Amino acid sequence: MISDFQELADKIEQLAELTHSLRRENAQLRQANAALVAENISYQHRLGEAHQRVSALLDKIAPPAPAEEAVAADEAEQAVKEAAQ
Repeated sequence: MISDFQELADKIEQLAELTHSLRRENAQLRQANAALVAENISYQHRLGEAHQRVSALLDKIAPPAPAEEAVAADEAEQAVKEAAQ
């Protein structure tokens, strides 16, 4: 009977150690998760800034006039024909 109690006490001790180990691991995972969330927010912010800069540059570029588009299309078509020959 004493050995049964000792066996039970050993199992309880193992369970307590496992519980402490899992709590430490959980705390470490929470810290790692928080760091990754902060890093993700930083990347999203940088991506938003880059998007704004690209949009601003695109807004500065004037769309080509219709006549310029036609000339460019004709030149491209001529270049394709020449390359095919």
